[in-house]
Amino acid sequence: MNPALIELIILAGIAVFLFLRLRSVLGTREGFEKPRMQPKNDTPKRDFKVIDGGEDKDITDNVEKNSKSAKALKTIKEKDETFTVNEFLSGARSAYEWILMSFEKNEIDDIRGLLSEEVAEAFDSVVEQRISQGLTIEAEFIGVREMKLVDASYNSKTNTAEIAVSFTGEMTSVVKNSSGEIVEGDSKQIKRQKDTWTFSKDIQSSDPNWLLVATGE
Repeated sequence: MNPALIELIILAGIAVFLFLRLRSVLGTREGFEKPRMQPKNDTPKRDFKVIDGGEDKDITDNVEKNSKSAKALKTIKEKDETFTVNEFLSGARSAYEWILMSFEKNEIDDIRGLLSEEVAEAFDSVVEQRISQGLTIEAEFIGVREMKLVDASYNSKTNTAEIAVSFTGEMTSVVKNSSGEIVEGDSKQIKRQKDTWTFSKDIQSSDPNWLLVATGE
């Protein structure tokens, strides 16, 4: 038999062997496949352990030890085993940017599910006033410079938790009239905005969202 033909048959055999091995490891896909999701765990694994009677760093890293807020956060964690202070603050940071920028752009419907009725009504009133005056705001969020948990409470009668967080955000914004002329602000000047927002949640509710129930400086 021709040596070249023998070599070709050997290479073909190796190719078939490699194909079968890869298929057994990777499986097969058809079309566009959604990313595989990890099995859902009803109780997320925490990155820390609290020894009975020991200090909970998740709490004491954010509020003063044995303070009213610390005791409230401890109760919240006992009522909701999936709750951690650090994860809450991470979510609050994201919510701050989303809510703030949606408000600036008059896109309240996008965030209505994160607002209490009172806050939503207040936002709607401001947006309606802007529209009636022919004003629009062009804003860009730069980032959160500072964030701190300032207060926490738990109402055992209503199973309601409230956590207040102070933010110092950086952004640029300009206010334009109906003719597109800038009447306030400078798109090149970064300004700092200080807010203290209070978030609330019924700990027994299946809704994972915390609602913004109060705003202030």
